[in-house]
Amino acid sequence: MKRYFVTGLLIWVPLGITLWVISTLVGALDSLLLLLPDGNRPRDWIGVHIPGLGVVLVMAILLLTGLLTANILGQRMVKFWEEVLNRIPVVKSIYGSVKQVSDTVLSDSGNAFRKALLVRFPHGDAWTVAFLTGTPAPELACQLDGEHVSVYVPTTPNPTSGYFMVVKKSATIELDMSVDEALKYVISMGVVAPGSKANGDAPCKQLSPNLPG
Repeated sequence: MKRYFVTGLLIWVPLGITLWVISTLVGALDSLLLLLPDGNRPRDWIGVHIPGLGVVLVMAILLLTGLLTANILGQRMVKFWEEVLNRIPVVKSIYGSVKQVSDTVLSDSGNAFRKALLVRFPHGDAWTVAFLTGTPAPELACQLDGEHVSVYVPTTPNPTSGYFMVVKKSATIELDMSVDEALKYVISMGVVAPGSKANGDAPCKQLSPNLPG
């Protein structure tokens, strides 16, 4: 009986959480429709509330914005708008920081979260999964001996919080798994292991003997 109960939980818990997240997201986006003036909301035209129209509205705005800013005139408008924001003391700091992060993470040319690594954390006898985010800033690199890399160590089971660290490149091990596989592995607390290769398990990559003990 207990085995059947646990099996049912394994089926319904992920499905229920997924539906809850989607419902919450759709509800939050649908609430944006309340920003429209009375009489101009979709419910006033149709007569009934249709869930998901907020998602359609947000997608349309994003696509339209991308289309308008893809040409030279649109790029000049964006540059002018950014110059205006950069002249506002508090907004300048917030907008500049957020834009740098979003440009790095979302840009195709960015290097954020491109590789999954194995690093020592939180002490020298323990290892954890980390993600390569780039190289240290020159101000940091000039204070360090040898080649270093910047990594992000996510927490479990919430990978949106974590630790930023600068470690020696020789003290990291590049894992033979995609970023998505590594994220699933972290979120599941090591329960969902990356799948094996087509022709049996992948050969184990031995730790370098030059790693600091």
